[in-house]
Amino acid sequence: MDSAAIDRFEASRGRLASLAYRLLGSAADAEDAVQDTFLRWQAADRERVEVPEAWLTKVTTNLCLDRLRSAQVRHERAAGAWLPEPLLEGDPMLGPADTFEQRESVSLAVLTILERLSPAERAVYVLREAFSYSHAEIAGILGITESASQQHVHRARIRVAAERRRGGEADPGSARRVVEEFLAAATSGRTERLVALLTDDVTAVSDGAGLATRLLRYKTRERVASYVRAGFKPTPAKRRLAGGSPAIHIALVNGSPAVLAVVDGRVVGAVAFEVSDGKVASLRGIAAADRLARLNEAWRQHEPEAPVINAW
Repeated sequence: MDSAAIDRFEASRGRLASLAYRLLGSAADAEDAVQDTFLRWQAADRERVEVPEAWLTKVTTNLCLDRLRSAQVRHERAAGAWLPEPLLEGDPMLGPADTFEQRESVSLAVLTILERLSPAERAVYVLREAFSYSHAEIAGILGITESASQQHVHRARIRVAAERRRGGEADPGSARRVVEEFLAAATSGRTERLVALLTDDVTAVSDGAGLATRLLRYKTRERVASYVRAGFKPTPAKRRLAGGSPAIHIALVNGSPAVLAVVDGRVVGAVAFEVSDGKVASLRGIAAADRLARLNEAWRQHEPEAPVINAW
């Protein structure tokens, strides 16, 4: 392949990776999809490709859809042990973030909801909301009619809006202060204050420190508070599992505040928060090493703020 063709692909790589991540919820799978797109670009009759960007977008999107439709992936995700892979703020795979819709489309909350859409609905929603493709362009990418594209995005928007049930975008500074107060309450055992910081319909999901075969789910303020108290209570067993005594940092993950446990520069656990109207509306706890691989890579190149807890 000539250098011009490689340069043309590399100019699109970041956008394709961001698209694939939104479609798959996994950085590793997104990288695989982009690499497969490159191989197809390498083998293509490029002189017959009129608009390379459109061609590459179509190939990447359909490779992602093939994966979402595969029996193995459907089984893995239906088994109840799947959470989106968290990405540290500034990761180029998070992609465009100029509008509320673009930022929302890559939040862990919305990526989780997108899992419950059909692959076609998910693709149309991402292409329309995050990348502003027209229905005519989407129809060409997916091989459907413009009417079908409109119907898919309408159903997807209704589903996302119904399951989000949140106000507008939380101010990052205010959301961080809520998480700081929450962390203080969780680590001090102040149960009443902890409960007061949770919305009435709060939910929590955890991968059980990466050891559970199914996700652990909690509802009601009291049950979530109990889970949080237990999770944030340091014990010798937890320190052994973590490989030491973690420092606790607050950082942005997928646009939302998160608490990160870090041992010797390695992130061993992340709890991502969704904040609504000054309270915590949801928590997602992720400690499986394979789900933290890319976040860890970014963390090693990151200049973190001082930890809020030096040694947990």
